[in-house]
This record gives sequence, C-alpha cells and structure tokens, in this order.
Amino acid sequence: MVEIAESSESGSGLLNSTQVKIGSLPEEDSIHWQVSSFGSSGSRNTSPLGRIGSRNTSPSRQKVVKTKPRGLDEETVTTFAKAVQPDVQMEDNIWAMLPEDLLNEILARVPPFMIFRLRSVCKRWNSILQDHSFLKFHSQVPSHGPCLLTFWKNSQTPQCSVFSLPLKQWFRIPFTFLPQWAFWLVGSSGGLVCFSGLDVLTFKTLVCNPLTQTWRTLPSMHYNQQRQLLMVVDRKDRSFKVIATSDIYGDRSLPTEVYDSKIDKWLLHQTMPAVNLCSSKMAFCDSRLYLETLSPLGLMMYRLDTGQWEHIPAKFPRSLLDGYLVAGTHKRLFLVGRIGLYSTLQSMRIWELDHTKVVWVEISRMPPRYFRALLRLSAERFECFGQDNLICFTSWNQGKGLLYDVDKKAWSWIAGCALQSYNSQVCFYEPRFDASIY
Repeated sequence: MVEIAESSESGSGLLNSTQVKIGSLPEEDSIHWQVSSFGSSGSRNTSPLGRIGSRNTSPSRQKVVKTKPRGLDEETVTTFAKAVQPDVQMEDNIWAMLPEDLLNEILARVPPFMIFRLRSVCKRWNSILQDHSFLKFHSQVPSHGPCLLTFWKNSQTPQCSVFSLPLKQWFRIPFTFLPQWAFWLVGSSGGLVCFSGLDVLTFKTLVCNPLTQTWRTLPSMHYNQQRQLLMVVDRKDRSFKVIATSDIYGDRSLPTEVYDSKIDKWLLHQTMPAVNLCSSKMAFCDSRLYLETLSPLGLMMYRLDTGQWEHIPAKFPRSLLDGYLVAGTHKRLFLVGRIGLYSTLQSMRIWELDHTKVVWVEISRMPPRYFRALLRLSAERFECFGQDNLICFTSWNQGKGLLYDVDKKAWSWIAGCALQSYNSQVCFYEPRFDASIY
C-alpha cells in the first residue's frame, strides 16, 4: 500500500480519501470497466474469477493506492494487462533542485486529470501549473487522447464526468463554476466545450474549458432563437467558430449565422435551401458541415470558407430507420443506423460516403450479440457520435456504452455510473489546459 500525502497549502478544500484497486478482469470479446462509488469504505471483488474461486490477492496483480484528490474524483476500478511495477524511492533533495524549465517539461506530460492533484504538493507546483510558461509546454506535447465527456443534472446541479480512453478510467469534474441556466450540451472541440440554454426567457450560448474552470458568454445572435449549434476550434489560429444552422421559426426561415471569436460577432450567411430535415444530427468534416434532409433527398453541405450551402444527392440505404452522421479523419464521413422493420429483425450498420460516386458504401455491421445487449427493445432510443474514426453508441435505458474502432474493426464495451443517467448528454472531448477562451 502506498499513501500519498497532500498539503493544504494550495488553498483548495480537502476531499475524502478514496481507494483504487488495480487488478485484472478478463472479459470475452470486450473490455468491461467496473465502477465503484467514490468515498466508500471498501470495494468488492467483482471479477468473474473472484466469484468462482478465491480472491486474487497476488501482489503482482493488485495494488491499493490511498489518495486525497483535489478537484477531480476517481470513480472506477481500472484494469491493466500487465502487473504494476513497485514504487521507486525518489530523493526529495534532487527533485527540489530541478530547473523550472525541466520541471515544466515533466509536468506537461502528466495526464491532465492528474494535474489537479499535483497542485496540492506544494506552493511552487501550484504556481507553476497556472503559469503561462507551463501552458506553452503543455500545448507542445502530444494530446492525451480521446475522452468521453458526460454531462447531466442531478437535482438541478450540473454534474460532469470524463472517461479517459487511454487510461480506461472515469474522472469527476466539478461543474459548479457555470451559471445557473437551463442549458444543455452542444459539443466539444479542441479542449473547449459549448453549451446553449435559456437564462429565464433569453437564449444564450457559452463556451468553457472544464479543466481551467473558465468560461465566457457569446453575444446574442441576430435571430436569437433556440437553434442547432456546432462549435469548431482552430488551434493553430487560436480561435473558434460556432455555427447556427438554418431553421424554421414560426412561418419564416432563419438564415445561417456564424460566430467568429476573432471579431466577437455573429455574421449572417445564406439560408439553407432545404424544406424538410431528416434529423437534427450534424457532422463537421473537412471544413464542411453535413446534415440529412428529406426534401431535397440526400445531404446538405455547408462550406465554412464560402458560407454557402450545397446539395449532395446521396440516397439513404433502404429500410433505414434512424441515421446518424459521424465525422471521421481524412475527409471520411460515416452514416450509422438501424436497418429493418420496427420488430426484432433489426441490425446496426455503418456506411461510408463515396464522394466520387456519391453513394453510401457499407463498411461494417454490429455483431448480433452486441446489438441485442445494447438495444433489447426494437424502439429503444440510442445515441451515436464519433471522433478520429472512433464511433460511440450509448443506450440510456440499458446504461451501456459501446465503442467501435473503424481502423482496427474492434468493438469494446464501456460501462460506468456516468452512463446510467437517463438525461445524460455525451460527446467526445480532448482535455487541454492550454485551450484558453480565445
């Protein structure tokens, strides 16, 4: 057992300690992450081997770490394929003499969710982790990797948890810094998260960085009504844009509006020439925004560089019940949906748009055992979204999440307490400390 003591000199309040047990959980054809409650007095051995025989107590397979996290709470039991290496004794006098530039290099490579704990080590580290020089180093290191951000409200209190795909672990992010609006999640890009909502009767949009706990409200649109929004961050240009698609309000069509953080204004663009949208799901791929439409049939494409809409006559697959557009890398655009009648004879399939022939080409099907476990009822609601050729399926009634890697053609389960709230909203998220509110 290793105990990590934390000082209270950083000025933040103490949280209850938690125990994280690291072990090995074999699972057939998938990875199932078991969840334990934060702050409980202990944890049960829930692995299949533990239920059949004796508990796995080998020191090479398990290790208990007691911590007092600051700002973020660990929520799960995490499993790793290899044994945990024993701790190495570190000399305090050597680490205390590290040059600041070298210390910045080291801290910048620490996973973002662990940095909250490092602030409580000493006053010097707390100061470094908030300094602009550290943020500069952090912007130059490779990204932590994709995460799933889950947002919901519990008794009108905003709650947020992040599942790190590289670490295979849930983290709780405090979200009490946002105003008390009736807002909902729009999406995430480049380390920033966008929300829209109602402040009493006024429609507002805000952008925040959950790690730095900073946020800003965007100015009102020309046609300030509840709209479909999508945010895009340009890290090289250190700017972001929010696109409000064309919509129908009352008996009039609202034009497309684009917010540019450089000039802090909404600009009016062309009204989308579509009569009937198929769904409210959008995908942004290769500087283009795509929506499904029934009239005219196919896709509507919005070019962000020209501000113009174009129609793509890509017919939907037959017997498609519900389709979701998902953006991939290198101009790849996917269509995900159920095929079949409203009965038990259904299947989930994935298509990719052939831009040359303007047709949808099937590239994968969800195995029946995954489909039956994800959607037990034919009309059960599910959500689908993607990033970097990763496609995530969530079913709130079952409290499950399923991940598909298009490149590896691999399926894996993601389960946790953060996916069990019926009103949860989920998106892919890239945690970055250097993503300021431009």
